[in-house]
Formats: sequence, structure tokens, C-alpha cells
Amino acid sequence: MKKTILIALIAVAVTALGIALYYYNQLAIKAAVPRDLQDPIVLIPSNSSYEEVVAILRERNMLGNEQLFHQMTKRMGYRRDPMRNGRFAVEPGWSMIELIRHLRNGKQDPVDVVLTNERLLENVAAKVARFIEPDSLSVITTFKDPEILQQMGFTEETLMSLFIPNTYELFWNTTPGEFLERMQKEHDRFWNNGRLEKAKALDMSPAEVYTLASIVEKETLQDSEKKRMAGVYLNRLRTNMRLQADPTSVFARRDFNTRRVTDYHTKFDSPYNTYVYKGLPPGPIAMASISSIDAVLGAEDHDYVYFCARGDGSGFHNFAKTLAAHNQNAALYRENQRKRGLR
Repeated sequence: MKKTILIALIAVAVTALGIALYYYNQLAIKAAVPRDLQDPIVLIPSNSSYEEVVAILRERNMLGNEQLFHQMTKRMGYRRDPMRNGRFAVEPGWSMIELIRHLRNGKQDPVDVVLTNERLLENVAAKVARFIEPDSLSVITTFKDPEILQQMGFTEETLMSLFIPNTYELFWNTTPGEFLERMQKEHDRFWNNGRLEKAKALDMSPAEVYTLASIVEKETLQDSEKKRMAGVYLNRLRTNMRLQADPTSVFARRDFNTRRVTDYHTKFDSPYNTYVYKGLPPGPIAMASISSIDAVLGAEDHDYVYFCARGDGSGFHNFAKTLAAHNQNAALYRENQRKRGLR
């Protein structure tokens, strides 16, 4: 009798051990995440239900034993309403426990949002929407919300001056409002006491400095002459001359692909057209680089009031103090263009 009981107990123990080993293999050893995984990123949208998350993982072949997965998510407290959202990087070969634990409380994998030379707020919204969850419509709607703009101290015309070109690390599930908050912090960090003092010395606000910098940005690709060019525009502002900046008339017409500025641009009636109106336009005509902003803040002190492209393909300009000298530079430009077969 005792022998029979002992055999039965051993059988139960072996069975229990087998079951335990099976579950251990399924949960802690067997890969739920495929070992040949090509894309390690799992995106869980905002307000996702548990069933929707399961569908995402099923499509990616990351559930393993699905019945066991449901049991473990319940035991591990992963089920929520809604589920935790975000962008998560998983490792090939992760077990079910490792996967559930990471999706439940692991760190999100951030994205790098790159802002460079966008011209319009719509362009910024489209660029940002490539990296974060909200679509471009949601982003641009936030950009143009009068209440939000008023709270931030900007207008729709000046909001572009908020953006300092750089690469910013954000979470994929960042909202448009959170994005603006981050940009406000970066803007305020950029405009340190040193830059604010330089702007004050020019009798300009940061937004006005940025607006002028956006014109310099579109006038030249050569960083080495930006300070001199900024000095030209500051001289014109001080003497009440029209800026007569070609990029402003192009912006007014939204004719960004034009190769030549004509009366079609310069005679167009728009507050952005500095051929028509004196002073700075209502806001930036593009995103200004840091080099252009600092060029305005550190503009050369000189007597130049004119500049003209050399026309030799170098991208540089010749500067002049008088209209006569400027006309000579313009003639040289035309001659260089002719030599290059462009006229």
C-alpha cells in the first residue's frame, strides 16, 4: 500500500514538474518575439484597448502561446483601459514575460525630430508629424489656435520664430501641445541673457531679430558673409529705406520654386513684400538657422546699403555704399552670368 502511494506521489510530482517546466519554457525561455525580427519598434496608439494591443502583437507574431499570453497579462497587471501607449523597442528572442514587462512599464524608445529650413508653419507641422503620433492636421490646428498663441505670447505670423533649428529627442506619443511646450523651453534656453542683451542693443525683440535672420537665411548660403549682409539690412532699417529683399517678395507670392525674381513678385501687394512696404515683414519668411540669428545679433558695423550676387557661381555677393557702385556690381553680375551661359 505504501509503495503504491509513493509511486502515485512520484507520478504527481513528475507531472507537476513537467507542467512547471512547460510553463517555464513558454514564459521565460521560449521566444515570444521572433529571433529574426527585422523591425524592433512596436507602436501602441493612444487610447488603445487590450484587444487592439493583442491584435498589433498578433500581426507582428509576438504573442507566442496566445492563451497563455492572456493569462499572464492578467496576472502581471498589464491590462488597462486604455492600455499604455507609446513607441517601444523590443529585443529579438525576448520571452513572453520579458515582452509583457517591457510593454507594461519599460522605457519608451524616443524619436529624433529634426527641424531645419522649413518655410511655412504647415511645413513644420508636416515635418513634426513624420516623427510623432498626431497627424499634421492636428499639429497645424494647434499651431493656429488663437488661445494657445496668446498664452505663449506669439501670433500666427510670429510663431515661426519659436522654432530654433536643431534635433530634438521626443516621445512618439507627444501631443501637439506638449511639442509647443518643449519648443517654448528650447526657445527660452536659446535666448539667454547674452543674446537678449544684443537684441536690446539693436532695439529689436527676439521675434524681430529672427524675422530679419530669416531674410538673411534666404539671401545667402555663405555663413562668412551673413554678418555683413545683416549689417546692410540694419542700415536700411535705420535710414528708413525699404529692405527690398527678394526672398520676401517670393514668400509673399509663395512662389518658392522660381529661379528669377520679377515684377510679378516685387510689385505684389502684401505686407510681407519689402519692395512695397517699409520695415520688417509681419513675421519670419522661413525658419532661420542659428548662424543667421547670431549674424544679426553680431552684425558688422559698416556703411554698406547695397549688395549684389557676383553671378560667378560662388554664392557670394559684392557690397556697395553708393548706388553707382551697386550698379557696377550689377553689371559685373550680368557679365558673369553671360560668361556662364545663363543670360
